[in-house]
Amino acid sequence: MVETKIPATDITTIAFDADDTLWHNETIFRLTEERFAELLSLELESEVLMERLLETERKNLKFYGYGIKGFTLSMIETALEVTEGRVSARTIGDILAAGREMLTHPVETLPGVRETVKALGEHFRLIVITKGDLFDQERKVAESGLGELFQAVEIVSEKTTQTYLDLFNRHGTGPEEALMVGNSLKSDVTPALEAGAWGVHIPYHITWAMERAEAPDKKARFRTVKSITELLDIIDFNPRD
Repeated sequence: MVETKIPATDITTIAFDADDTLWHNETIFRLTEERFAELLSLELESEVLMERLLETERKNLKFYGYGIKGFTLSMIETALEVTEGRVSARTIGDILAAGREMLTHPVETLPGVRETVKALGEHFRLIVITKGDLFDQERKVAESGLGELFQAVEIVSEKTTQTYLDLFNRHGTGPEEALMVGNSLKSDVTPALEAGAWGVHIPYHITWAMERAEAPDKKARFRTVKSITELLDIIDFNPRD
């Protein structure tokens, strides 16, 4: 079955997720996880250590939220737990250094992002809806050079149906005339669809375990594309009468 295009006349606002939609992010976390596993290689096998780290991250989300700082604290806590408090001060220092390096890692936009966003900006109101650490997300928006292409940037603690209802009403003409674009089915697409918006999924080659979800294929307003440049193909700028 061929999916119909999204009529441009049905949209006034397009929102984009940031991490792994506009620029690379999860790859940096994976590299740091590998470094963490090396630091504790004498204590636990890598696979088991990553499971313990994920458990700690899941537990700590309600305390630290999303982002590098919470991830760094979770690595330290995991190191303390798996070594029963024997982890050395040097190893703790290395974990902190890894976290700082993540916070200063250069921002690398994904292919075709600037051109696509600029082209869509000629027709729609564009905003960014992202979650994570406020300072780090602001840094990445600034360093990406994309900030000027958006009418608003919203950094939230969590992406829920209510989040999209509020933001699409605040920055647009309501969720019924909005489209959300992102790499996470759980955070970017499903709650936006539940709010009444269109949802476009752009899979990234790595997905964090806590962002995995089933595709809402039965939803009429759900679409999937392979890259951000395909947004220009699935939006029908010349719908027939």
